[in-house]
Amino acid sequence: MCVENTPPPSSRLTRRGVLAGAAALAGTTAALAAAAPRAGASPASPGGRRTGGDLVVEGGTLLDPATGEVTEDAVVVIVDGVVRAAGRRGRTKVPEGAEVLDAHGRWILPGLVDAHIHLNTAAEARDAVLLGATSARSGSTNFFQDIAVRELARQAPGQAPRLRAAGVFVTPDLGDTILADPELTPLARLRDGVRSPEALRRVVEVNLARGADVIKTRVNERAGLPEQDPLAQVYDREQLSAVVAAARRGGKGVLCHSYSEKGCHDAVMAGIRSLEHGAFVGERTLHEMRRRGTYFTPTLTSIAGLAESSDPVLAERGRQYLPVLKRAVLAAHELGVPLAAGTDSSGGKIKPIGREVELMRAAGLSALDAIRTATTGAAELLGVERTAGRLARGFAGDVLLVDGDPLADVTVLKKPVRVVRSGIAV
Repeated sequence: MCVENTPPPSSRLTRRGVLAGAAALAGTTAALAAAAPRAGASPASPGGRRTGGDLVVEGGTLLDPATGEVTEDAVVVIVDGVVRAAGRRGRTKVPEGAEVLDAHGRWILPGLVDAHIHLNTAAEARDAVLLGATSARSGSTNFFQDIAVRELARQAPGQAPRLRAAGVFVTPDLGDTILADPELTPLARLRDGVRSPEALRRVVEVNLARGADVIKTRVNERAGLPEQDPLAQVYDREQLSAVVAAARRGGKGVLCHSYSEKGCHDAVMAGIRSLEHGAFVGERTLHEMRRRGTYFTPTLTSIAGLAESSDPVLAERGRQYLPVLKRAVLAAHELGVPLAAGTDSSGGKIKPIGREVELMRAAGLSALDAIRTATTGAAELLGVERTAGRLARGFAGDVLLVDGDPLADVTVLKKPVRVVRSGIAV
């Protein structure tokens, strides 16, 4: 949970070669080679880059998460990866000769957004898409693989979700991540790890130089390691403020791994953009989050997964934490704290974002509000609210087809019948 160890690139690292190494780690080259043009895909641009496909999805029941409006016998027209029209058949013009995806008997939704996922390889990126996550935010990687995955998504949309990359974790012990960039290696001399304002700033600045879209840090230890105490605090408010300040100088926000109430409160007061996990977040902190517009990404899926662990310590931890976290999610929702769905998938095991929606519903949200956490809500957190989360004119042509009414049973989102990414059926 929150970054599995991945072997570093075998080739000698230079500043010039960092992204090339990340691309190799993520399998980008192989994935691009495998991404041959397919039916519905638009031709390559003069620069050799495909931007999306042309496709008409027709006959299903369309749900708009923003309004809750349901349109039967709907048509969605996608041109060059972008929705040109969406509405009831007869009122929506369909281009002649367009490729058609039959959605009769199924529900049509926008592609979902996973606001906390660890994508280290091209295979993981494609799995995320196939499971319904057409947009995502990285929860960090060990060697900037997510930055390469982000580029893979731009070059071959069907191979990866559009991604907000977090680069490497700002954490006291970098471990092998010290090899991710030559500019990080001086930090190996620090006896106490990455704790001083200068060291914290260095990791943030290296991330920004490598092109990270967001910065990931922590306030507590990990829940997914039995030898660690998730309530033990590793950074104080002053240290977290240093991370936030460095990120803001680069125009970026910060997501923060957290569990304890004090840790959650310190992180929110330090100015983070979103609180991750946050099992023991308290009412005073939730009120502060509402006031500041701080998002809550509870990653219920990862905590529920702990309860199924073969390790007795982790299993007991999951059983204790999950009901507490569900109560925190419902309290946050009732107070008006914005929620975003995230699976915290890592280690090669991609979990369907629909599972997180299911757990949001189980926490007490209505079906529509639970769906919004993985569509409009998560899209706003990622800053893609004009691109993802809806199927309306000008939005990305990312579509989910599911067997059944998600407003009656959100579990249908866990097993999409078909996924369309940027107008390309995958």
